[in-house]
Amino acid sequence: MTDLPFYEASGNEIALFEHAYRQRLPLLIKGPTGCGKTRFVSHMAARLGLPLYTVACHDDLTAADLVGRHLISDQGTWWCDGPLTRAVRGGGICYLDEVVEARKDTTVVLHPLADDRRILPIDRTGETLEAPDNFMLVVSYNPGYQNLMKGLKPSTRQRFVSMRFDFPTAEREISILIGETGCDADLAKRLVGIAKAFRALKDRDLEEVASTRLLVYAASLIQAGLDVSAACRAALVESLTDEEETAVALMEIVNATFGR
Repeated sequence: MTDLPFYEASGNEIALFEHAYRQRLPLLIKGPTGCGKTRFVSHMAARLGLPLYTVACHDDLTAADLVGRHLISDQGTWWCDGPLTRAVRGGGICYLDEVVEARKDTTVVLHPLADDRRILPIDRTGETLEAPDNFMLVVSYNPGYQNLMKGLKPSTRQRFVSMRFDFPTAEREISILIGETGCDADLAKRLVGIAKAFRALKDRDLEEVASTRLLVYAASLIQAGLDVSAACRAALVESLTDEEETAVALMEIVNATFGR
């Protein structure tokens, strides 16, 4: 277990994931951007000794991107499995990140895998694959981005066991920064304080807030020798706003935190 991707649990999410896997249940993880959803899935795949097939979903994602397609080469036409099919054939976790970004007609392909049938019909080859016991389907999304056009259909959502992620508590976030970057506790505490101040501005001056991921970036740059102000501006401020006035106000918080 020493080479597992670093992950600090906040509750019973590890036990829930393991029980869902053993009961062959699909899992839905919801939470804000950068709160640790993808790292958690990577950690669990390594913990369970399973291959991980990750798909970053987007508006142009098609069912063929997931399942596979026929390709043409000098040797003729041949079938190429997509990541979902590879995971079903060989076992492993297929993780669809930000699943609501995919077209709704694409996510329908998940339905027979996400109920008691656990099958993947491949119309183009005439196959119907049965998922092995060591296959697991995991999807995630950020509820903050949901709208009428990009919600998860109830017919899809109700096929999954679900868990909610949020930003860590201050104590846990400090521990994560130390574990991820090797920074000292004082630096971690100051960065977490900046994140708390930034998060209070959500929906007023900021559309999105500082994620734990961005705090790790800032701490990594500082640990590598970059000036604190420059690191925070690059990893936190400029990643959150394009408005110069807002950037100046955020930098005032940074400089006050570090006594500059």
